[in-house]
Amino acid sequence: MSASSHAMPRASLLAVATCLALPAITCAQSAPSQSPAPADKPTQVFDTVTIRGMQPTSLPTQVPTTIEGITGTEVRERINATDAEDALKYFPSLLVRKRYIGDYDHAVLATRASGTNNSARSLVYADGILLSNLLGNGATFTPRWGMVDPAEIERVDVLYGPFSAAYPGNSVGAVVDYVTRMPARLEVHARAGYALERARVYGSRGDFPARSFQVSAGDRWGALSAWLSVNRSDSDAHPIAFATLPGSSGKTGTPATAVTGAIAGDNPRGQPWYVVGASGQTHTTQDLVKLKLAWDIRPGLRLSYLVDQWHNDADRGAETYLRDANGMPVYSGNMTIDGLNYTLAATALPLQQTEMKHRMQGMTLRQGGNGRWTWALAASRYDYVVDRVRSPLVALPSAETGGAGLLADSHGTGWTTFTARATWRPAAHIVEFGIGDDAYRLRTRVVSLQDWQRDSDGPRASAFAGTTRLASAFVQDTWRIAPRWTSMLGLRSERWEARDGLLANAASVLRFAPRSQSTLSPKAALEFLPSQEWSLKASIGRAVRFPTVSELYQGTIASGSIVNNDPNLRPERSVTSELSAIRKTDHGDMRATVFNEFTRDALYSQTDVTVTPNITNIQNVDAIRTRGLELATHADNVGIAGLELDASLTWTDSRITRNHRFPASEGKWQPRVPRWRANLLATWRADDHWSITGGVRYSGQQYNTLDNSDIHSHAYTGTSPFLVADVKLHYRRDAHWSGAFGVDNLGGQTYWAFHPYNQRTWMAELRYDL
Repeated sequence: MSASSHAMPRASLLAVATCLALPAITCAQSAPSQSPAPADKPTQVFDTVTIRGMQPTSLPTQVPTTIEGITGTEVRERINATDAEDALKYFPSLLVRKRYIGDYDHAVLATRASGTNNSARSLVYADGILLSNLLGNGATFTPRWGMVDPAEIERVDVLYGPFSAAYPGNSVGAVVDYVTRMPARLEVHARAGYALERARVYGSRGDFPARSFQVSAGDRWGALSAWLSVNRSDSDAHPIAFATLPGSSGKTGTPATAVTGAIAGDNPRGQPWYVVGASGQTHTTQDLVKLKLAWDIRPGLRLSYLVDQWHNDADRGAETYLRDANGMPVYSGNMTIDGLNYTLAATALPLQQTEMKHRMQGMTLRQGGNGRWTWALAASRYDYVVDRVRSPLVALPSAETGGAGLLADSHGTGWTTFTARATWRPAAHIVEFGIGDDAYRLRTRVVSLQDWQRDSDGPRASAFAGTTRLASAFVQDTWRIAPRWTSMLGLRSERWEARDGLLANAASVLRFAPRSQSTLSPKAALEFLPSQEWSLKASIGRAVRFPTVSELYQGTIASGSIVNNDPNLRPERSVTSELSAIRKTDHGDMRATVFNEFTRDALYSQTDVTVTPNITNIQNVDAIRTRGLELATHADNVGIAGLELDASLTWTDSRITRNHRFPASEGKWQPRVPRWRANLLATWRADDHWSITGGVRYSGQQYNTLDNSDIHSHAYTGTSPFLVADVKLHYRRDAHWSGAFGVDNLGGQTYWAFHPYNQRTWMAELRYDL
């Protein structure tokens, strides 16, 4: 992707990028004076580029390594973006596992060497404030994308790999920073969107609409500026889970209730099964209210504050495919299918009701400018003010039916972050250093209810809790050694603590001893400019990803012992390197990057076959090696005027090289890291009013299991390859009114990442800007 706006000549990008990297309120760049031009040639005059009210990226743009970006204007004009994560849809080597519009609990980011079950191996920020949910590692610990509305995005920047000492080891995959708007004058924006998916999965079919409305306004009064935005999304999703009966579980004997409607097929291991119903059909209503304030105390010194409140009501329904002889639905029990007897568990088709109210606050004091010293203090807090999930104990025909159930309450969960950073610019150096302190607290209590819909408390069924803390300090020096050489050396020191670990069931409570560990992570990068057209960059960095609270303490107790969690997990230790060659052309740029990563003690859920009985839980996998090649290009006016092209192709070989607890996985591919990935995004701007965009996204063969035994990928719980095409038509009537119509997954392909992704989805939006 290109970080530039199509309206700005690429010759101005370096000046603009330099300005954006500085935390100044006003930044100007003009061309140096030139010797007089020959009489037969006109004098070339460069205008001054002035940027006001721009929020600086939190990424270290001076570090000579791979950084990609896209502007908010490009997102709105070129991408069918219904959620903030859609801005990443066409970035090289990135994938967000978004199953449906409004997916709030499984939309995990995958990177070059990490799949969509490794949420803790990437970092997502908004205006430098952490959105990543580092309470756990997995599909249910998705970044808090809902705290950013697509309409407020000014740009998105991505730093690939753990090559900046300013970030913890969770940056091993990538660091994403959403930069949102702050006004320089009165602004009012309104947007209404509608989407419709027509889906057919197994025996479920239907139309699933999504509606969204966003209004924002901002202004600047001298040294003060403010931005208020309100967003609502209301979406219905296709089913995401399915009840199954293994064919091998069928028994002969006295016939039970004969049923019809079961769908015969093969599971991901190629074994026969019946699909008998669907669940997880989600209706979610999400409201976001965000207030941002800024006070320019003096030139270059800004105090910023933001508060977001996100509210989500979600209901997940279920349907059975089974009918008895009278045509009545069958949800559980003993039954006969094709002459054999089966038993469907009472919990196979669950309902669920969720109420969430999360609040995020952040404050930053930043001294910017072009002087030798700049600095910033930043603090944030994320709170699960309300987080309740209700579910019945047995399958029910509708959510209106009462009965016993469970309530999982995560009130008190959240995280806090604090950083203090400074930058010193002596001569040819840019020296950065700082300290940080991040704390993550998990508090979950599950109680039994007599009425799963109405009761608010009951006897404890289970509980788990814990806190982790990461205190850090870093220093890195980017040195312009010579006009063609730039180097960076960095070192990060971290001290990690885990404490207050607790695991409980209805009868007993287990508490865990505190732990601590200290590490050092060096970083280095080098850039050489052999000519004005070429740039060569090399980067290497060590990253230590410590276990999360959930990995350590979220488990169960049986007979007074822990059965499925390990509080003594070791941290992941990765060494990542890359070598890039970038070629600038008259129309854009091309990049080729070779990357390599070696990870010890990777954290995965697996079965330990070295003990009897076997234990399945989060364990350390001894070693994983990943290597690959990434090609990316951006070009303007390709062939014809007004045609903009972004394309990327990634080849990856990621294998488990040693795993003594599960030897069957050795030599196999790392789960959910495909061999091939490719993206293409082409936009033709016919005139000042119309543009049409076509996009293609491809992901090759991959696996969901460590031993790669899921050979039949096009099935529930499988992880399938896909090739999907997207189209968007954008029209701007004038400076105020614009609209768009688009289609995602134009061919209506059914593809899986354990759950099914969206099928063909039609989208329309209308936008007003003042």
